[in-house]
Amino acid sequence: MTKTAYVFPGQGAQFSGMGKDLYESNEQARELFERANAILGFRITDIMFTGSDEELKQTKVTQPAIFLHSVIKALVAGESFKPDMVAGHSLGEFSALVANRCLSFEDGLKLVYARALAMQEACEAQASTMAAVLGLEDSKVEEICSGITDAVVVPANYNCPGQLVISGSVEGVNKACELLKAAGAKRALPLPVGGAFHSPLMEPARVKLEQAILSTPFNTPICPVYQNVTASAISDTESIKANLIAQLTASVKWTQSVQAMVADGATHFIECGPGNVLQGLVKKIHKEATTAAL
Repeated sequence: MTKTAYVFPGQGAQFSGMGKDLYESNEQARELFERANAILGFRITDIMFTGSDEELKQTKVTQPAIFLHSVIKALVAGESFKPDMVAGHSLGEFSALVANRCLSFEDGLKLVYARALAMQEACEAQASTMAAVLGLEDSKVEEICSGITDAVVVPANYNCPGQLVISGSVEGVNKACELLKAAGAKRALPLPVGGAFHSPLMEPARVKLEQAILSTPFNTPICPVYQNVTASAISDTESIKANLIAQLTASVKWTQSVQAMVADGATHFIECGPGNVLQGLVKKIHKEATTAAL
């Protein structure tokens, strides 16, 4: 029996105009967007629909914007939204948890906004960055990162075979990039991001998010979520909370998560949210998978 996995994108999928068609064409979507404006205390819809790329790039805007676009798409799909399993890339994990009814729309949005603010604060406290490494085995990237002991640099996002993002201090990432290129990487270049996501430098944000998560009610989900930290199917709410907290300073095991979903029967992957980045990554991880956008 074939199974369908719904996957939810993370930071970087945003674009000006995102969600505008949903807002204008669907009454339920419009009501949810307006509820989000009220919860956040500012009209995020104005930035989503007509804001500049620079405005959308701010972590405190980007994360709730992508979350809203993804989640509202899933909620207005109604009866046609029937996931056998869900997963989200980094921020997308929160979208996945609202879609599979583990979190309410309101609580999910509040957690995402708290996460965004905590991450932005951590980024501003210390100069840090990330870099994309292409064309090198994961094990070689891990080896080079672990060999740098005088600065912080770690594997952050296992996106697909031959594409791994590293994260850490500016010094650590620059040093790793030189060594990775010398080791045969096709490319190793710093990314235009606010800071070192999914690295030990996010510890202050993790502490703040932990308090918010532990005080939020979680429900038993309607299907398993394949979480970034474990790359395995999780349905137990206490484990889901623990993994969400750990996610800020741990690696995003996206390659391993897709492989686990395929092993558990997933043949069809539907991306729910802005863009089509995850569809491309899924095809690189498992060529036989069929992919589509919701």
